[in-house]
Amino acid sequence: MTKSQKIIACATVIEEMLPLLPEGVTYEVLDFGLHLTPEKLRGQLQAAIDGASAEADTIILGYGLCSMAVVGLKANGCTLVVPRVDDCIAIFLGSHSAYLEQVGREPGTYYLTKGWIEVSDTPFTEYERLAEKYGPERAERMIKLMLKNYTRLAFIDTGHYEQERYRAYARRTAERFGLRYEEIPGSKALVEKMLYGPWDGDFVIARPGETISYADFRPTASETD
Repeated sequence: MTKSQKIIACATVIEEMLPLLPEGVTYEVLDFGLHLTPEKLRGQLQAAIDGASAEADTIILGYGLCSMAVVGLKANGCTLVVPRVDDCIAIFLGSHSAYLEQVGREPGTYYLTKGWIEVSDTPFTEYERLAEKYGPERAERMIKLMLKNYTRLAFIDTGHYEQERYRAYARRTAERFGLRYEEIPGSKALVEKMLYGPWDGDFVIARPGETISYADFRPTASETD
């Protein structure tokens, strides 16, 4: 363990981290809605990093590449640790390779977890927002267009208490929007490594003064051999 650590995480990812959080490690949660504007998310992340560096040597980001939002973040006065994944689906599944396996098996998959349901990022809640703005008929057409390339809704079981309630919600969502329901096991493996190490090739590490680049998230020559 380093002298001091702090976590800055998305509202969905912190759900998986809190049950495993080491004693004395503090955290800050950013609004999930920031994902809609990666540039705004990047700005909020940098501000949070700069503020947290006054109290922590190492800052763990509960984010992946996230539509390039972490590219350009600078480790000002601290070390940044970021999972080397494209988005949080891989965090919930336990590894980037587990995510690639799911994508290869069935790319047209809409994923749900307890965290996504809690922050209201689901087809149900999107439909309700659209219906309020445009009316139910137009909202129905828009949601069908949004989901036209999806065939499966996969609920990632991350083992939380009251999973049955979230599982039932995911089943209703799949049925309502004509998707095949499937449940896949989640894994705490990557979350545990985020919190306790080792910070190996599964992570992007930015030392004090360094800036995270897109290349940091791409496979190295040795990994593609």
